[in-house]
Amino acid sequence: MPQIAATNLTEKTTSNAGFDPVIFGQLAEIEGDSFWFKGRNKIICWALQKFFPSTHDFLEIGCGTGFVLTELARTFPSMKLSGSELFEEGLEFAAKRLPEANLFQLDATNIPFEKSFDVIGAFDVLEHIEDDSRVLQQMHKAVRPGGGILLTVPQHMFLWSQSDDFAHHCRRYEISELVRKVENAGFKIVVHTSFVSLLLPLMMLSRLRQKLFPTDYNVISELKVVGIVGAMLEAILKLELTLIKMGISFPAGGSILMVARRV
Repeated sequence: MPQIAATNLTEKTTSNAGFDPVIFGQLAEIEGDSFWFKGRNKIICWALQKFFPSTHDFLEIGCGTGFVLTELARTFPSMKLSGSELFEEGLEFAAKRLPEANLFQLDATNIPFEKSFDVIGAFDVLEHIEDDSRVLQQMHKAVRPGGGILLTVPQHMFLWSQSDDFAHHCRRYEISELVRKVENAGFKIVVHTSFVSLLLPLMMLSRLRQKLFPTDYNVISELKVVGIVGAMLEAILKLELTLIKMGISFPAGGSILMVARRV
């Protein structure tokens, strides 16, 4: 079992985290079968291999239950993996999944590392944090020159729904906003694209349903789509990734992938 180091934590940051730690247990149960979590893992692994093929040290900010890190460990067995999370509840699941990883309990607005990692990732984390610009600045400090960051965030405020309220999001992003904040933090954008784009019409219908029937919504059920429907949705995300690999950049979608380099 890896040792979990706690650093740079205060009662204030822990209580104002924008996330309910109870959900970690629910996420741990559904991630492995969820088309969305599996699809996101595939695009993260592709981006890391494509744009940072020489990565030796990788840190994930807000690693949650360790689902992304577990996939990275399978795909890049020689990579040194580290994960940070504000909540101990999430790190307990990550520690079980990743006995060889370095895990830290810390506040993303105060990262205690400097030029320590080749690549830092934050996957659906920034939207939970009010001062997202400070997090990006801290990531810039912690990554080595020539290295960079991988980000995924939810996109389009017109998609705001009970899902975002449930997850305690501060915002959904437009690409222009994310580009500006990443560049202001000192990074040079390498590539960005929307994803979950081919499923955008279904997302819009889902959001409309939430507005029409607000008491009949369960975010965990939305993520836990299995069977034939789940397989079809997963196949659509695979097709989407194939198109992205071919150089197609989607202008709209449920999420944004951004790759940036520290110069």
